[in-house]
Amino acid sequence: MPYVNIQITAGATREQKAQLVQEVTDSLVRILGKKPEHTHIVIQKIAEADWGFAGMLTDDWKKQQISE
Repeated sequence: MPYVNIQITAGATREQKAQLVQEVTDSLVRILGKKPEHTHIVIQKIAEADWGFAGMLTDDWKKQQISE
């Protein structure tokens, strides 16, 4: 039973998340021969203030990119 946990920051639409679930499922079926009905995919939305990137919190990193 595959379990896939995808963590993203805000911004993905419901349609994009649905497409992500479908394509990840299709890849597991095609590459590993897994059954779609046994595949679980969780998408977790993480606040940018709770995500670190390049040594900074993501929201601070984005602010820095805008000011440069």
